[in-house]
Amino acid sequence: MTQPILQFGTGRFLQAHVGLLVSEALARDQAPGGITVVQSTSNPESSNRLAAMARPGGFPVHLRGLDERGAVVDRKVQVTSVRDTLQAQADWQDLLARFAQAEVVVSNTADAGFQLDAADGAGLLDDHQRVPRSFPARLLVLLQHRWRTNPQAQLTLLPTELVRHNGEVLYSLVAGLATQWATPRSFLDYLRDGCVWANSLVDRIVSTQLQPVGAVAEPYALWAIANTAGLKPPCVHPDVVLTDDLATYERLKLFVLNLGHTWLAEQWLQGAAPVRTVVEAMHEPRLREGLEAVWSEEVLPVFEALGIGPRAREYVDVVRSRFCNPFLEHALADIANNHEQKKSRRVTPLLDLAAEVGAASRFTRLRPLRS
Repeated sequence: MTQPILQFGTGRFLQAHVGLLVSEALARDQAPGGITVVQSTSNPESSNRLAAMARPGGFPVHLRGLDERGAVVDRKVQVTSVRDTLQAQADWQDLLARFAQAEVVVSNTADAGFQLDAADGAGLLDDHQRVPRSFPARLLVLLQHRWRTNPQAQLTLLPTELVRHNGEVLYSLVAGLATQWATPRSFLDYLRDGCVWANSLVDRIVSTQLQPVGAVAEPYALWAIANTAGLKPPCVHPDVVLTDDLATYERLKLFVLNLGHTWLAEQWLQGAAPVRTVVEAMHEPRLREGLEAVWSEEVLPVFEALGIGPRAREYVDVVRSRFCNPFLEHALADIANNHEQKKSRRVTPLLDLAAEVGAASRFTRLRPLRS
């Protein structure tokens, strides 16, 4: 049986966020159905995880932290939303068929997921024995097959990659390839009008991968999705928000949580203190005082200038509590991966926005991080 939700990616974040939210919604009959998970790589660890993911009884997610009232949350839940799994290389023909019937496509393909591969070419559109290397090229071939076999069924695509305007960016990549590969005008129209490319933002700290499958995560969760015409949401859930103001959610997360992580990672890389995790950093006076100063003196003035100071201060309070979660082993070494790229996406845009809105700050702590 084809599941209505097709998910590209097997990582711990998707397990503890998309998988868990859909699982909880299914228990209330508030999701369109289960998930088929697609492994995009041939990594042995991912393959072992994939094999365990759809076993009867589901897989565990351990939620540990503090709720909004400060009470301890420490509970294990079983995620039962994953009903089937595929490996893109080994199951390409099956994936073509499943994709043609899916209603919602979710992806989280990490920082390199949107990169194109020069080895992919137009011949892939008619040669379904070869699997494209890049995710955008795979998506293009899958969409063309769907257009040929099930053209009337509208599809919602929900990338969750940490890329601003991720739905629009993914559409531009796929439509650009389709133009480059000289596909028919009617197919280009289908990409634009027959598919909903929704921007979305995800926010949950998932710190540890369990073996062979499952994760440890904080109780806090948010999946903010731009309220787009024709959108089919993956589920109805208190932590899934359809919004006409996704930009504010993006700015808050990017410049408070993500930037806070990057500032701590910078201090860790420079050897500022012998700490391993975010919670250890929050209990090291020099790092804690520095981060608090970044938030209060360099980030919040920008949100004040935007007219949403109270909302930003409330979010800082939430993030501070999340960073101080005593149960999560959120390693600074993990946060420091792709550090230069993260600085360019988190620090530089804040400084540019501050100049645009006339925010009063010298940015003595953030300006040295500018890429």
